[in-house]
Amino acid sequence: MIENWKKWGAMFVLAASAMAGGAFVQWFQPTAIVRDSIAQERKPPSHELHRSIDQLSAAFRETAEAIRPAVVSISSVKRPRAANLRPRGRQLPSEMPDELRRFFGDDMERFSPPQPYRGDGLQEGMGSGVIVRQDGYVLTNNHVVQGADEVTVHMADKREFRARVVGSDKSTDLAVLKIEAQGLGFATLGDSEQAHVGQWVLAIGSPLGFDQTVTAGIISATGRQVGVTNGGYEDFLQTDAAINPGNSGGPLVNIDGEVIGINTAIASRSGGSSGIGFAIPAAMAHNVLDQILKTGKVVRGRIGAAVQDLTEDLAQSFNFKSRNGVLIGDVIPQSPAAKAGLQAGDIVTRFGGKPMSNASQFRNAVAATRPGSKVELEYFRQGASKVVMIEIAQLEDQDADEAPETATEEETNDFGMTFQNLTPELARRLELKEGAKGVVVTDVEPGSSAARASIEPGDVVVNVAGVAVSNMRELRDALKTHQRDAGVRLTLQRGGVTRFVFLRQQK
Repeated sequence: MIENWKKWGAMFVLAASAMAGGAFVQWFQPTAIVRDSIAQERKPPSHELHRSIDQLSAAFRETAEAIRPAVVSISSVKRPRAANLRPRGRQLPSEMPDELRRFFGDDMERFSPPQPYRGDGLQEGMGSGVIVRQDGYVLTNNHVVQGADEVTVHMADKREFRARVVGSDKSTDLAVLKIEAQGLGFATLGDSEQAHVGQWVLAIGSPLGFDQTVTAGIISATGRQVGVTNGGYEDFLQTDAAINPGNSGGPLVNIDGEVIGINTAIASRSGGSSGIGFAIPAAMAHNVLDQILKTGKVVRGRIGAAVQDLTEDLAQSFNFKSRNGVLIGDVIPQSPAAKAGLQAGDIVTRFGGKPMSNASQFRNAVAATRPGSKVELEYFRQGASKVVMIEIAQLEDQDADEAPETATEEETNDFGMTFQNLTPELARRLELKEGAKGVVVTDVEPGSSAARASIEPGDVVVNVAGVAVSNMRELRDALKTHQRDAGVRLTLQRGGVTRFVFLRQQK
């Protein structure tokens, strides 16, 4: 039996070898259709395809060569201060500067910067920038030069110049530098509002210290908000062009060589490029640049209204047929919004003639508007669209207060909230207006309907489905009524600001 298996095995090996060598041609002769298909697959690329590839390659090459003289490397030095002195060597994640955390997220254990603190206690940093005017103005990220005592700009032609920080803006993470030099190449800021998904772009800078590095990719998304500016103004272009630490402040350019973005952050768990990079759009950078050059600082507009995104449930609760709009949660008395007649529950659909699709877009648009100017605003209220002219005021910096403590007498409901009646003492601690009425949320169960709606302890429920509530009994009865149907809209106050949420009972 074993002999038979050996014989058949030997025959199989021989057959396979023979087939590989070209035997059994009669058995495996391909048909004419197969032969034609194979021949077609083996055809060299057409001249047209070669020409298209060559044209794209030439476009990349010409763009890189044209923008190269305007792209610079930036090094910074921070002199030793008592709080900054550290032993030489690897930094622990908790010691890593905030400007580096934007690159590495929560997974920073693998990152070990070479000599973040020199033996003499000096801390060195690096980044990129782009010259945007022939007289020596350089655009970069604020986090590249923040707190630096010395800033040096390194040119593509190997020249070096000491730079002066003309002005910076933490809210957008942009800074403007000035160098005194002649014969400078400079780049043009393009129209980032015309950037579209799928568009070819090049990212240029000094990743990991390798200056004049060029990477190619496409625009992956627009209008991204990722939270790296800690409550600032974000409208990022997303790209898959490789961006790494050191690219910060360098340009993202289109195929015409125009700067359409300033590279500023990546989403990464390893610290290296994972194909998700973010650039500040040129429109935002242009506004910041112009203001810093004129006045040395950035001034922003405000209308005095708290706004939020529309969810599908909230939109339906206001009988609004779209999620493209911005819901006004509260209006500050005597503010431009109040003077224009805007109210909580209004849905802004257009500002300055442009459609508004989310709260971040609207906030950016208002902030970028010059204080004192008048802008047309369109909004939806009770089934009808209305238009008003609103005068933009100047935004003043305000420090956020810490969340107040809450009281102990509690009662729970099926939406996952624990609450108690609002007392005069609680109202004072929550900084509510005199005579305020409502019910205070004291705890929120993780994963509950209330938690998913971003309700937090200290929020005050003042209205349920359009009906004011002033105590736990009224709130409980109102919630029970609506827990039997499709959901309920609540009006909340937090820190003196009113907003809306929509709750559905968990099944």
